[in-house]
Amino acid sequence: MSTQLSNSPVAGSQPRKANANVYAVMLILSAVFMLIAVIAMWMEYSRYAPDYWKTTTARPNVSAQSVEDLRVAVASLG
Repeated sequence: MSTQLSNSPVAGSQPRKANANVYAVMLILSAVFMLIAVIAMWMEYSRYAPDYWKTTTARPNVSAQSVEDLRVAVASLG
């Protein structure tokens, strides 16, 4: 008779935790450094371009025209 190996743990013992290999450590370190890079870039962005997305102070240079005024202008051109 042949004996078969089983994956079931012995009664009363806990299954062993898998060891972290070098690739798992590299993955974790790369995620940490990417997070640090994103935070650093956000800090630089807020220092050099704080009003880039704030358009409440933007004013158009051209006065607003009605649709009828635009039709008259186009009709006079051609």
